[in-house]
Amino acid sequence: MSLRETDHGLHERALVSPATDPMDRTRFPVDEWALVESTYDGTDLGVTETLFAVGNGYLGLRGNVEEGRDTHTHGTFVNGFHETWSIQHAEDAYGLARVGQTIVNVPDPKVIKLYVDDEPLLLAQADLEHYERTLDFRDGHLRRELIWRTSSGKRVKVTTTRMVSFTERHLAVMTMDVEMLDGDAPIVISSQVLNRQDGFDEYHVRAAAMGEGDDPRKAQGFDRRVLDPQAHWVSEGQGRAVLGYVCHESRMTLALAIDHAIETDNEFDEEVIAEEDSAKSVFRIKARAGQPIHLTKYVTYHTSRGVPVRELTDRCQRTLDRVRAEGVVHLREDQRAWLDDFWGRADVTTPEQPAVQQAIRWNLFQLAQASARAETNGISAKGVSGSGYSGHYFWDTEIYVMPFLTYTCPQIARNALRFRHQMLDAARTRARDMSQAGALFPWRTINGEEASAYFAAGTAQYHINGDVAHALVQYVRATGDRVFELAEGVDILVETARLWADLGFWATNGDNTFHIHGVTGPDEYTTVVNDNLFTNVMARENLFHAVRTVTELRASDPRDYARAVQRLGLRDEEVIEWQRAADGMFIPYDESLGVHPQDLHFLEREVWDLARTPQEKRPLLLHYHPLVIYRFQVLKQADVVLAMFLGGKFFTLEEKRANFEYYDPITTGDSTLSAVVQSIVAAEVGYHEMALRYFYDGLFVDLADRQGNTADGVHVASTGGVWAGLVSGFGGMRDHWGGLQFDPRLPQSWPELGWRMSWLGSRLHVVVRSTEIRLRVEDGAPIEVEVRGEEFTVGSEEVVVPLDGMGPSIHGVLPPTPVVGGYTQEGQRIIPATPRG
Repeated sequence: MSLRETDHGLHERALVSPATDPMDRTRFPVDEWALVESTYDGTDLGVTETLFAVGNGYLGLRGNVEEGRDTHTHGTFVNGFHETWSIQHAEDAYGLARVGQTIVNVPDPKVIKLYVDDEPLLLAQADLEHYERTLDFRDGHLRRELIWRTSSGKRVKVTTTRMVSFTERHLAVMTMDVEMLDGDAPIVISSQVLNRQDGFDEYHVRAAAMGEGDDPRKAQGFDRRVLDPQAHWVSEGQGRAVLGYVCHESRMTLALAIDHAIETDNEFDEEVIAEEDSAKSVFRIKARAGQPIHLTKYVTYHTSRGVPVRELTDRCQRTLDRVRAEGVVHLREDQRAWLDDFWGRADVTTPEQPAVQQAIRWNLFQLAQASARAETNGISAKGVSGSGYSGHYFWDTEIYVMPFLTYTCPQIARNALRFRHQMLDAARTRARDMSQAGALFPWRTINGEEASAYFAAGTAQYHINGDVAHALVQYVRATGDRVFELAEGVDILVETARLWADLGFWATNGDNTFHIHGVTGPDEYTTVVNDNLFTNVMARENLFHAVRTVTELRASDPRDYARAVQRLGLRDEEVIEWQRAADGMFIPYDESLGVHPQDLHFLEREVWDLARTPQEKRPLLLHYHPLVIYRFQVLKQADVVLAMFLGGKFFTLEEKRANFEYYDPITTGDSTLSAVVQSIVAAEVGYHEMALRYFYDGLFVDLADRQGNTADGVHVASTGGVWAGLVSGFGGMRDHWGGLQFDPRLPQSWPELGWRMSWLGSRLHVVVRSTEIRLRVEDGAPIEVEVRGEEFTVGSEEVVVPLDGMGPSIHGVLPPTPVVGGYTQEGQRIIPATPRG
């Protein structure tokens, strides 16, 4: 069974108090614009390697220490660069995924070893007078400063920086400054690049080199060589080392080049060596007290699906020639300018709450690091911060990350959608494999082919089609990008609509309802069901918008419409059928309980009593057979609740409240995708205390390692959910069916919430306070908005709308006891229970 977001850590059902700051502030002091570590601690290296990772969406470097030895899992990743392998099924069947895909841990450039008087700097053993490490959200630099007292009593000041460039997609820059504070000493700096994917690390610790393990959330391990050497040489007279590889099975190619510049008045010599799996520049320095040494290390990576390595090495050379000519100062200025622009569009402010503000900005910064330069690749579940889930792309991008990008960084959102369009041919092939018309996007993938070996919680999640269509429509609605919609978006909408029309069927009982059977919704604790509500809601929206787009195209752009007809083989009768299917889509509802069943037979199952389930039995998937879980009403993540957020136009407030009250006590929290959505809907229906607690649960998922697996990489979807929790939950922003609406739910303890967002090319600044909402267009044309049903035109003059409270309010929190009252198919009354075990 899929282990998406199942953890070996324990997840408390009781939510964290909003007043609780889970960070150890003696070690991680509050800084609104940085994550700071003031004391070195080697007991949680996996977590801090993720928290202090740097990346740009294409290239990512985990936060391993420069010295290399003290580590949990070394990691350097290039988005989309992967190896393939044959999936071995215990029992084979037609249509099962055949080829797995795993992101490759590319040669690691982070190692810069320091020796003073032949004594190595090793943090776990070093006598440190001072230590501080900082990930600065404003300039994108990871800095570390320490004062080391050697065994001979000499004090050495060491400062390092690490940056992956947002403006130079293929580039990372590292620096090391060393100064003897008292006494002279011979110093050796050994700057290295190591191919850890294909062997041991430099201390023969294979697990640290490869990140292997038995946890299925980690990357697939290999028992053979992955990167076959193609080139290794040193440039004559430049001291520049170049390495090149081809993946053994996928045949993807990679080249990297490393350059150094050293500045010092001390006497030194340099040696450069390149071998098949390593490159090394060794600087031997006769260091004098008070004479600083400044080393700059440039590294560039270029990858391809098949371009020869020789051409990639040429590209690496050109990149380094350019950046060396421009200089580090120019690179840093560009980096700061890029981030100034990013924060000017994407920052969310919570005045008078510095710890919350710090956590918010860390999460938003991770979204930039996961997506900014992804471009022709997707945005994976871990970004480029770790190898968790083998570097695969899921629905996480469309539902949790895309809203942030659409409203703050629309060009990046456009790139992500164009990546899905590039997958369309593979999705058509997958639909044929599944005996369906149209296209079926893969549940998990890197190269566009399905890589989920467990179909019940993988391929059966057909809602991926509706998720992609939802993100596409939301992007077009918010940007007005008709060029993309008509050139590429229409193809996605047509092919996904064809899938739904073919997959579903009309009831034979004469009630004129359209049904979809044999699917799995977002909740992976309930699989292969009939009429999953989330799937039907998303399919209905998908069909509606396919009809609208085709109809508008035919009316407004006959020429483009004729091209689409030719390109897609589009027929008028198809469009008519899509409209019928959307209008007739069956949405389950139970009159006796007054709730929407998660699927047709969900309410006939036993109810799992989570309140009586011992914590040592959490998460459920690691302690109970899948069939046991499938027989109960118990959720891995909010399913109906998410449907009510995304398709909120189709549910009344009373229905949302009743559904929330029913499903919340049987939702485990075993998925980091759940809390942020529960927060949004809790705020909307009036459970303000629960909304704030769920929000904090999501806000600190990685910073406090709530799920016990932050070491595998950032939970990128959760970081996107944090933005949604702020803007859509507390800010009450919705954009259902074309309009921009606000109905705030500001927490009582928060004095203010502010953010900026893009709408139809204009930048809107929104500030919510307990008594008012303030709106102003900072750049662009005036826009129309709606605040609690009243329409306003907002331009450069600030519009202030008084607010009478924060919507409905229900005191306290829901009890953990499930709602009961349903009956099994056999007529037995359902009561809460827990399975034996």
